[in-house]
Amino acid sequence: MLRAHPFASMNGSTPSPRNRFLAAALITVTAPLGLPLLAQAPARARLAAPTPAAERAVLEEYCIVCHDNQIKTANLSLEAADINTVGDHPEIWEMVIRKLRAGMMPPPGNPRPPLAQYNQLRDWLESQIDSKAAAHPDPGSVVLHRLNRTEYANAIRDLLDLKLDVTTLLPADDSARGFDNVAGSLTLSPTLLEAYTTAATRIARTAVGFWKSPTAAVYISPADASQNQHIEGLPFGTRGGMAVRHSFPSDGEYKFSVQNLGIGKFIPKEKLEFLIDNEVVAKREYAGVGLSANNSSDNDGSIDVALPIKAGSHMVGVTFVADNYRPSLDMIRQYERKSLEDNGIPQIEYYPAIGILRIQGPFTPARPLDSASIRKVFTCRPVTESQEAPCAKEILTTLMRRAYRRPATAQDWEWVQTFYQEGRKEGGTFEDGVELGLRRILTSPQFLIRAEREPENAAPGVPHRITDLELASRLSFLIWSSIPDDELIEIASQNKLHQPAVLEQQVHRMLADPKADALVENFGDQLLYLRNLPATSPDGVFYPDWDDELRKSYRRETELLFQSIIRENRNVVDLLTADYTFLNERLAKHYGIPGIYGSEFRRVTLGPDLAYRRGLLGQGSFLSLTWVQNFRTSPVKRGVWVLENILGTPPPEPPPNVPPLEDTKGDGKVLTLREQMTLHRSMEPCASCHKLMDPIGFALENFDADGKYRLKQGGNGGVPIDASATLWDGTKVNGPIELRQALLKYSPQFVRMITEKLMTFALGRGVEYQDMPVIRSIVRDADKDNDRFDSILMGIVKSAPFQMRTSEVQMRTKEVEEGK
Repeated sequence: MLRAHPFASMNGSTPSPRNRFLAAALITVTAPLGLPLLAQAPARARLAAPTPAAERAVLEEYCIVCHDNQIKTANLSLEAADINTVGDHPEIWEMVIRKLRAGMMPPPGNPRPPLAQYNQLRDWLESQIDSKAAAHPDPGSVVLHRLNRTEYANAIRDLLDLKLDVTTLLPADDSARGFDNVAGSLTLSPTLLEAYTTAATRIARTAVGFWKSPTAAVYISPADASQNQHIEGLPFGTRGGMAVRHSFPSDGEYKFSVQNLGIGKFIPKEKLEFLIDNEVVAKREYAGVGLSANNSSDNDGSIDVALPIKAGSHMVGVTFVADNYRPSLDMIRQYERKSLEDNGIPQIEYYPAIGILRIQGPFTPARPLDSASIRKVFTCRPVTESQEAPCAKEILTTLMRRAYRRPATAQDWEWVQTFYQEGRKEGGTFEDGVELGLRRILTSPQFLIRAEREPENAAPGVPHRITDLELASRLSFLIWSSIPDDELIEIASQNKLHQPAVLEQQVHRMLADPKADALVENFGDQLLYLRNLPATSPDGVFYPDWDDELRKSYRRETELLFQSIIRENRNVVDLLTADYTFLNERLAKHYGIPGIYGSEFRRVTLGPDLAYRRGLLGQGSFLSLTWVQNFRTSPVKRGVWVLENILGTPPPEPPPNVPPLEDTKGDGKVLTLREQMTLHRSMEPCASCHKLMDPIGFALENFDADGKYRLKQGGNGGVPIDASATLWDGTKVNGPIELRQALLKYSPQFVRMITEKLMTFALGRGVEYQDMPVIRSIVRDADKDNDRFDSILMGIVKSAPFQMRTSEVQMRTKEVEEGK
């Protein structure tokens, strides 16, 4: 944590390297505020010791002028607040602390106290709340927590070694507090129960059963997909196409159909390859007009292939052989966007593209004798009828142990045994009995719901430690977004997991597992809004180089940066300052960075000439998520993103009926975007919030809506970009580099924001004011280790909210535990 005075801590200890760096930055940025330079500021020791009366005087002079009973700005009055009982009212003072931590108050234009006095007030308020909370801990409570769609898919993968696209089986989950794993939003309706039942039937049959009737699945390329480059996951030497993971329920013949092979003029004799798990299984030739001699259809742009496929989950690829690199000879400028849709871009398409892949089958099905899921499920094989019952018990109790995340009980087996016997009797085979027993397990509340039992004689409102098995479940869904593995369950069953050394060893083991990428794909993607990228599509006329490949590259660049923070155990502030990024040829070309070739992403150092690209603020994912109206940037959206995701102080929702920006003045003069926004924020109620948001966005105006760096905007040679701004705290900046430097003053607040978000994701509930003392404790400890990701994660895992729960006996979980 950054101390109140950057040259020395409160106890006079030597400051950390990060604090010395921030001190230098503060010297630069505080001069424009009219504040004393840090080198000239009174030493911390010269300040009078904090007392309630002294801190009340600061509030009276700088805060209550706006937050009194009459004005009550932001619906907050501090006039009657008792400074002597701060710890008794954290719901009020935590709001004040958050604003002080981000430097948001007093608002722009209002007098501010000297920096040392400002920090002393903040630290004193925190100490009052923290000391009170230490005597009365409240870890909070989440009793019932349904698996969300992602967790369900991962659990099926780890339970059955079966990779399925569950988006075709289950609806999307609602999100709350920025994440889709928050228990309060994961309701369980009759319609959803029916979907789980249908999904269980399909999954059990795919894993161990026998599909006799053919099914069909259709995969569609995004409308703005360009297919003129190699696609990651397909063999080198190929171009475009599709790569999808498909589950084949039985051995048999399957029909593959590709359609919408392109519109316009094409180079003839393009060669098409069909691949299963990256092995070429069929080749065809696309003639451009009609089809080749290998196909009987007369429809241009449709090719069908029938192939024998073994049951299981396979990667299906359809792609073109990249053996024709003839340069364009037309006089029209060629853009990167080569899409299936007609978007009005004046260019000629030269390469065919695959728009639809349809997979049908099985035809002439046969019961599969071997697949990954069969090997995972059938831990034994009965030879005689007398061996079937004990073998079935071994198979199904092993599945229950993993699915229920605890050792199976006699009652568990009693429930499932009935279904096994019924399936064995009606289906006629041992496999049919196992299939029906598996269906019962997959529809059990003990699988679908993470339930934590109340201790015997638990008193309401009294914290208690959760069991080690419950801790194992919390840990696995935090790091893997999936069920615990056998090792974790075994250690938890021995009641050893809560031991600090054992717990730390397991966390590091789990982070080293490839399944830990779930932290990036689930936590990181939602934290940074990367899941919103598929809905991002600037107008093709204004941004003709924008396509689905660029969109995916933006997402992958940011995911790889986040992954490097986790895998290399880096300081989380490197998300803002990293002097490296990850690029492939497509993205490097868009950024104007030479010397990068191929579709594979690789780590690229960003030297001083590319300093504007460092960190999240220079990445296309953030920049393209904050465009507006399809054809221009949005300084407001970019400012809001920074306020919410870096400073942790999201602005209030805009008032209703906000008028749009005015394009011209009364005299008919056409206004620039900055002039339009200046006029807009000159009026209340817009002004107070826009003074915070707009300057941040103005400093990022060198980045266009599609993430390209620019010095001018507009046609006819353009108008020079004005990226100068005065931030909410009075700091003057010009461009993204100076903005990033200014934001580093508040890097401790960024660390807190990351910690809060990760705590929310870990607990499956929102972080409330009563959790902030724990958050501050975790951040203080992490600062001793240079704010490394592991330190924050371990701080959360070892914290009381993660390992304890407040009893709420009125919320009964007995019925869930009994499988009713």
